[in-house]
Amino acid sequence: MFAVPDNTLLRPENPALRHPVRVALEVAADRGRWRHLLRYDPEGRFATLVSKDEQQEVWLMSWLPGQRTDLHDHAFASGAFTVVSGHLTEAVARRAPGGRAVTELHALAPGQSRVFGPGYVHEVRNEGPDPAVSIHVYRDAGRAMRPYHLDPLGGPVLD
Repeated sequence: MFAVPDNTLLRPENPALRHPVRVALEVAADRGRWRHLLRYDPEGRFATLVSKDEQQEVWLMSWLPGQRTDLHDHAFASGAFTVVSGHLTEAVARRAPGGRAVTELHALAPGQSRVFGPGYVHEVRNEGPDPAVSIHVYRDAGRAMRPYHLDPLGGPVLD
């Protein structure tokens, strides 16, 4: 065992070092922070900014059954998203050894999160019968989306 000197100070947490999943889970749990912003748009996925500072942007998104993003990446951004309610499916596209295209599917239930970084190509969709809500955290480049298409012989290709 060791002694901690009396003058030892607990430094406050540096928000820039908090993992984006942790931020997304905390915001998702604080429904009073975003409940008044929630909308559903029959024309397409709804997205609205919850908060923004010099480190990150936090977005609220809602998904009616059948709504989806196109295949995209977030340029140089990194971040995470967490499902608050409903179910979402994430399809991650990548180039396998040998150059062929591979798509991995991830079914996400409430409380589950996914992380992304620069060059991470994916699409998110609501394949279920019920609406879904998610919280997304973007760092380093905001919410920019670059569209891709899938070349079965060569993997994801930037449009």
